[in-house]
Amino acid sequence: MFSLQNKTALITGGASGIGLAITRTFAQSGASVHILEINADQAQQVADEITATGGKAQAHAVDVSNQAQVVEVIGQIAAQGPIHILVNNAGVAHVGKADTTSEADFDRIVRINVKGVYNCLYATIPHLKANGGGVILNMASVASSVGIPDRFAYSMSKGAVLTMTLSVAKDYLADNIRCNCISPARVHTPFVDGFLAKSYPGQEAEMFEKLSKTQPIGRMAEPQEVGALALYLCSDEAGFVTGCDYPLDGGFIRLNN
Repeated sequence: MFSLQNKTALITGGASGIGLAITRTFAQSGASVHILEINADQAQQVADEITATGGKAQAHAVDVSNQAQVVEVIGQIAAQGPIHILVNNAGVAHVGKADTTSEADFDRIVRINVKGVYNCLYATIPHLKANGGGVILNMASVASSVGIPDRFAYSMSKGAVLTMTLSVAKDYLADNIRCNCISPARVHTPFVDGFLAKSYPGQEAEMFEKLSKTQPIGRMAEPQEVGALALYLCSDEAGFVTGCDYPLDGGFIRLNN
């Protein structure tokens, strides 16, 4: 079950954190993965790792906020053969409230987290339609659905990802394109470790425990757990699933009261 054999998958931000877990999981399940990353060297290292173990992977240097670049690279991939899966995972975080978020930071969040998703949809959907359908998976957040302190711009952007998911799912039903999103709570990635080291030097363990306990289940998710859910949603076994947001949150949305 959940085989992606003979499937081609595009994964933005696929060389680090959650994206890396999705890339590895998809490759292990037989997909030919295309890693779309702003960090070309990092993407190439991951592609080399996958191919060295018998998988199929290619790295592409892409700034998802640049539409012309996105269209060109995805067009080059489509010229190699059909595209079956798009995972919109690339994104950036931001800490701040409405009155402490600078215009430059706000614009950066919109450019990457919102326009970046739109750009990849814009470039990929025509190829999926031409091939008779496919699957789109967007990475939203629990911040799409509930209020998170000091995450004004980030929450705004992930709310947009959630509603883009619903719109795309509705618009392309007749084209056999499914579209869903995953809304993780806190996930233990290198970003979290770096954030704690920078913001709470000497208190990393204490703050890690505090952040972990904000999930009712008592811990953060592991990237591989997001990868496993992504695998299901992009597999043929999820063929009846579209227009859905999947909280992967340890009870954060429903049980935090």
